[in-house]
Parts: sequence; C-alpha cells; structure tokens
Amino acid sequence: MQAPLFRDPIYDGATDPTLIYNRAAGEWWLVYTSRRATAEGPGVAWVHGSDLGVASSADGGRTWVYRGTLSGLDFEWGRNTFWAPEIVWHDGIYHMYVSYIQGVRTDWSGPRTIVHYTSADLLDWRLQGPLRLSSDRVIDVCVHEKPGGGFRMWYKDEGNGSATYAADSDDLYEWKPVGAALAHRGHEGPNVFRFKGSYWMIVDEWRGQGVFRSDDLESWEPQGLILDESGLRDDDAGFGHHADVVVSGDEAYIFYFTHPGRSQTEAGGKAGYEQRRSSVQAARLEVRDGRLVCDRNEVFELNLKAE
Repeated sequence: MQAPLFRDPIYDGATDPTLIYNRAAGEWWLVYTSRRATAEGPGVAWVHGSDLGVASSADGGRTWVYRGTLSGLDFEWGRNTFWAPEIVWHDGIYHMYVSYIQGVRTDWSGPRTIVHYTSADLLDWRLQGPLRLSSDRVIDVCVHEKPGGGFRMWYKDEGNGSATYAADSDDLYEWKPVGAALAHRGHEGPNVFRFKGSYWMIVDEWRGQGVFRSDDLESWEPQGLILDESGLRDDDAGFGHHADVVVSGDEAYIFYFTHPGRSQTEAGGKAGYEQRRSSVQAARLEVRDGRLVCDRNEVFELNLKAE
C-alpha cells in the first residue's frame, strides 16, 4: 500500500478528504480541503483562502494524480474559504455540502455556513443555497440515508460547544435541525457509514478518531479510539485527523490526514511549513467481537470497486 496515499503538489496541505466515484469517468475522486501550507502570513491565514482540491485514481485507489481544484463555487466576490466537502450521489445527481467562510481570516472568528451545491458530472456545480442549521458557526458535514427513509446530516456546531448536531431531510434540499447527536466532548469531522450490520460514527477528537456504534442512527454507543497512536509508514506519524470511510464490497477503508511534522513537538506547534504540511493516508477497518478496529500498520492492497 502506497504511503502516504497522496500529498497536494501545489500547497502540500491536503486535509479533510472525501471520496466519491465519478461514474462518467469510471474513476475514484479524492476531494479535499487544499490548505495553503506553504503560504506565509499572520495567524491561521494559511488555513483559510482554501480551494477544494481534486485527485483521481483509475486503479481502485492504489495511485492518485492531482487534477486541480473545483471551480465555479464562488457566489460572492473576493478570495473566500472552502473546507471539508461531503459529496453524495442520489437519483442521478451529486450533492455537495461544504463549509464556507467569507474571506481569508487570520484567526478562528466569524460566521461559518454549510453551502449546498448539485452537479451531474462533479465539474459543473449549481448553487442551491446556504443551509439554515442550529447556529451560524457550523462546519464538517456528513450525510447518510435513514433506515426508515429520508436522510440525516451530522455536523460540527461550534456555536454549541463543538458538539455534533444533526438535521433531517426528505429530499437532500430542505433540512430541519433535530438537535445534538454527540456532546461528550469537543470534536469535529463526524463521518457515518454502515458496515457489518451496524451503523458507525467516527469523530476527530484531536487525540485520534472516536468510534461510536448504533442500530438506528439515533442512539450512539461509545467504543473507544482508533488512529490514536502513530503509524510506522512514511508520513503516518501523529494522530489520524478528519477522516472519511468508504465501504466497498466486504471491505471498509478509512482515509485520514496526518501532520507528520508535528509528531515531535510538545504542543503540536503550527509555525512553519514543516509543521503545517499534511498527508492523506489510508487504512483498512475491521469489526472484531462487535468492535470497529484499525491497524494502520497493516500491509494491504487498496481495491475500491466501481459503483
């Protein structure tokens, strides 16, 4: 297995990966926040002003080539910020939900919104509008079909203790907030998937990925951490951050990013390119004795199947 799986060749700041199968091209796309790790500037300006980068794979995810950034997303003038895309396919349409911040900020202030786009080909995106959710500081969306019909969305609500909040929809366009889903501690990056007969949610707790299991997408049972210890592969040091999971046939693969240059720093400093740069990695998931487990040092062959 190639490690790291991918590094952004422009800014070297690939984070928040999401994977989607491009049906027209017959290839997998990795869409991610393209942080500007090489950019100098005050504060956390390098985290802002980010586009959504794209890499593609025609061999089931074993190798990736950088393709550029998604265009046509801006709906107001200026250099703005796009974070953490979520893309789902339903009834012939791709739906993308992305965190949006106006401008390039040097701190963590200001409102944050989830914006909805649709596309038939992953290239030409039509704005459907910002969503009205539980506060004006919401980021990091994931979406999954509900067992009884309709859809549920989970997201980080920084206006409510950085907990995971949820919203429901019948059609992926109109969303109604339904309250907190996980509020055990501050976290971000929820991702929900079904594997081996259960629903699972992973969240980035900044100490590894918190794991939760559910039978109904309503109540969640905590099951500890994965990706909480450094791996041995190239650039796989430190915690695994903001992850996406693809269930492909009988296998499940987790895609996450690392800040390998921070692994030897006491407080995870962010000054300088080496501590800002990031790499995308992949590992295989298993369920053993009813618990989700991940050996990030396992030797395996990634094989994402066509959808």
